[in-house]
Amino acid sequence: MTGYAKIDRNAPCWCGSGRKYKACHMRFDDKIRSYELKGHIVPDRSIIKTPETIEGIKASAKINMACLDAVAEVIREGMSTEEIDRIVYDTTVKMGGIPAPLHYEGFPKSVCTSINEEVCHGIPDEKHILKSGDIINVDCSTILHGYYSDSSRMFCIGDVSEEKRKLVQVTKECVEIGIEEVVPWHFLGDMADKVHQHAKDNGYTIVREIGGHGCGLEFHEDPFVSYVTPPGTEMLMVPGMVFTIEPMVNMGTHDIYEDADNGWTIYTQDGKPSAQWEVQILVTETGHEVLCW
Repeated sequence: MTGYAKIDRNAPCWCGSGRKYKACHMRFDDKIRSYELKGHIVPDRSIIKTPETIEGIKASAKINMACLDAVAEVIREGMSTEEIDRIVYDTTVKMGGIPAPLHYEGFPKSVCTSINEEVCHGIPDEKHILKSGDIINVDCSTILHGYYSDSSRMFCIGDVSEEKRKLVQVTKECVEIGIEEVVPWHFLGDMADKVHQHAKDNGYTIVREIGGHGCGLEFHEDPFVSYVTPPGTEMLMVPGMVFTIEPMVNMGTHDIYEDADNGWTIYTQDGKPSAQWEVQILVTETGHEVLCW
């Protein structure tokens, strides 16, 4: 079993609880193994978060959500995306954290600000001034004592068309539907199918190449979380997994392209608007817990 070296039943459990393996994770591992033997994709131990790690992620999430709350209080027409970046940086540092995007693989800012047809990874600067009618995704990620949190929100600026408002609302509904489909011993594909169906029912498409991801001890961990896969496929969801739900929903085609100049910003191929909300979620023994939103 990938990532699951055999452990003597009387040895200390791999999770660090200090309990004997037979009294801790042995049955858990056996249950995962039974799914693997049926040909399913299963998580290895590196993906399962310990209680200590989960508490660290929650502390990081408090900063992440405080950043988005601070942006929500002041975001407005006439504001530059550079101002949003400063708010996120100042709030994060003041609370003892580090903005995860800053210098990540060369990304130059502390937050992503993606407007209208920008799908994701928009780079804040003084030239991008918010106008009435814009929709913008503010995607914030935080490191605190080595623990990562990640979430994003959409904002409607001024007099936004009903067409755009509906896209923003339906995208939020997609995330809410996805959250309810996070159930232990079900599959990521079960969640993806419900999210995708809601987007399709409203005439929208979902980006295929970019999706959610594991997050906690690294910025981006396994598994990759798609929103266009069928039920019963993709990785088995088990207690202790932490990942993001963040479908990128397009008003037109799902096709996208990358900015050739900055190498980061992703746009819709047809120039129509895109929206995204993101939460970070924990799979629990009985269901799920949203850690960051």
